[in-house]
Amino acid sequence: MLERKWWTLVVVCLAIFMLLLDITIVNVALPPIARDLGATFTDLQWVIDAYALTLATFVLNAGSLADLLGRKRVFIGGVVLFTAASVLCGAATSPLFLILSRAGQGIGGAIMFATSLALLSQEFQGRERGTAFGIWGATTGAAVAVGPLIGGALTTYLSWRWIFFVNIPIGIVATILSVAQLRETLDEEHGGIDWIGLVTLSASLFMIVFALLRGNEKGWTSVLIVGMFAGGAALLLAFVLSQHYGRRAMIDLSLFTRPAFTGAQITAFALSCAVFATFLYLTLYLQNDLGYSAIQTGVRFLPITVLSFVCAAASGTLTARVPVRFLLAVGLALCAVGLFLLRDITATSGWTTLLPGFVLMGAGIGVTNPALASTAIAVVPPARAGMASGTNNTFRQVGIATGIAAYGAIFEHHIRAAFPGIRTEQLNAFASGRFNVGNAPKGVVHQVQTTFIGGLHELFVVGTCIAAVGAVLALTLVRRRDFAAATAPAQG
Repeated sequence: MLERKWWTLVVVCLAIFMLLLDITIVNVALPPIARDLGATFTDLQWVIDAYALTLATFVLNAGSLADLLGRKRVFIGGVVLFTAASVLCGAATSPLFLILSRAGQGIGGAIMFATSLALLSQEFQGRERGTAFGIWGATTGAAVAVGPLIGGALTTYLSWRWIFFVNIPIGIVATILSVAQLRETLDEEHGGIDWIGLVTLSASLFMIVFALLRGNEKGWTSVLIVGMFAGGAALLLAFVLSQHYGRRAMIDLSLFTRPAFTGAQITAFALSCAVFATFLYLTLYLQNDLGYSAIQTGVRFLPITVLSFVCAAASGTLTARVPVRFLLAVGLALCAVGLFLLRDITATSGWTTLLPGFVLMGAGIGVTNPALASTAIAVVPPARAGMASGTNNTFRQVGIATGIAAYGAIFEHHIRAAFPGIRTEQLNAFASGRFNVGNAPKGVVHQVQTTFIGGLHELFVVGTCIAAVGAVLALTLVRRRDFAAATAPAQG
């Protein structure tokens, strides 16, 4: 019979596998979702962003909630919420219903993610802790690696709804084991939840993403869009001020005085914004332009997912011997070159044209992630490790959300420029995958494909620049002396 601590590891890994699987499993199902629910291009972006934004904003406070109410109780609540939201996602009858349910998944996911490492830390010490964290890391890598393939298989052979329903048995098993095996702990001296920070950050990110997604349709100088940008900026400033003066701040702003900590957040944002945000558009290209099914699309993402898993293992062993700033810079540089190579696609090229770029992107992700995870917590005092990890994950998710929105604005602008008279419903069908080139008149097929690919080229150039700038900043900001200074007490 397993000891309680090993049952804790099993439960945590089950929950994290379910959580991270849902980050990658959804992309390949987006075109079928669009066709089934009549979703617009903006709707598809919100399906991803609703999850990323709630995960980003709630993860910082979820740890505090667990300290107050008990880690076991809060973790179980997160699993139940995530599972229930998955049921609602699978039963969705409209894009709005799906988007709101995805937001519920994000909140549940944030709770699970924030409490998972705390649960492991309270059960494992010394060498066993390293083993437990290694298994946890392998689980996260495996979930990301197999997500597109599982999502493609479920969507092709069952229905896109099963990418959400698959979470139900996992969630039920995780809940039962949690109730039976987890040990309850809490921190009665914890200061509490930063409600002001939670509200201002959530509202700020929502307004900025909304403005990016609707700017082309409403007009970038319209009162609505300008007001959204201004309101988002004002709320972001209010969030920063609340973190500086508040007694229950989610983020210790003094940590940003350490250049290496700032460099880690920039790296997290750049990687997510430059690379992961492009997966939505690559999926639309593979399914709508090249005509692949969901399972065929998942297979074609394997060079990225498998290489990221393999290279992460190799990179993890190098972090003790190679300065992490070089690993971060090399990883982002590989991603930049990979994104640039994706510009080789044309209206007549096959998916193999993507292969060199996919290989370099997969390697770049794998090299970057372990070094980034270690840097994020190694440059801060141990007492700030949880906050540092949560902050880094927030920057990752914000990178995905804002990247998808910004790329969508660029992509939509390109389409509107190519088809000046295009109506909104036509543009949505064009961009979301409900416009099937195989059913279009022969005279417009080439123009449609050329325009779609031209929009992708612009995204790849922007992504290349973001990754390249991130590489330079990582190399510049992440300094060895910041790691040595991490043993000193944090200021503020």
